[in-house]
Amino acid sequence: MHDEHSHSHHHTHDHDHTGESTVVHELLCHLPYAIYSVAFSLIILSVYSVFTMGLDAAMIKKGSKALFHSFHFMHIVFAATGTVVTFCRFSKNYFRALIVGIISPTFFCILSDAVLPYIGGTILGVPMHFHMCFFTEPQRVIPFLIVGIINGFVMSSHHSSKQGGYSLSSHASHIAISSLASTFYLISHGFTNWYVSIGNVFVLLIIAVVVPCTMADVVVPMTIARLGRKNQCE
Repeated sequence: MHDEHSHSHHHTHDHDHTGESTVVHELLCHLPYAIYSVAFSLIILSVYSVFTMGLDAAMIKKGSKALFHSFHFMHIVFAATGTVVTFCRFSKNYFRALIVGIISPTFFCILSDAVLPYIGGTILGVPMHFHMCFFTEPQRVIPFLIVGIINGFVMSSHHSSKQGGYSLSSHASHIAISSLASTFYLISHGFTNWYVSIGNVFVLLIIAVVVPCTMADVVVPMTIARLGRKNQCE
């Protein structure tokens, strides 16, 4: 048991002092799972499209809007949880973890679910209308953010090895949910024939979802937590 504890401590110590190589390592570990998750979300979207083929375009857009909000709210839960869990792997400053757990998911969920799909849809010729739930209906968003943060603190209290496994599996789920939120955002604005441009949609989702979600789950909390530890040592 002592050896296992020492190995765990040494593993954490390496993460704390490898600097940029740690971030690169985490990004490379998460990227393949993220790409698979985007692909899986397109499979789900394809099944949805098959079952809605006979519906009027207005009905498809209305249904897609409801699905966008559902996946967007679930995305917030996963983003807040992932941010707090990653931060607590590298720092036990819980107040700082709370602040990062509020700001990082808020910013990156808006970026991946609204801003980048809006820009991508505009580039693909879809007449987009910008919608941001965090500002227009915060009372619907805040409960999911709070639950996600609490869930992150609960998960972070587990053994460090479980945190690492959770971080990887939750990141894959996080990407899939965010991908579905982004695609339903596009469809709710009239991009009902998305399958004609499925290659462009796939690349768009990788850019719009993988980068912000990886930043939220890995890079931002890891970097800020490490800076916090450096300041404490000084």
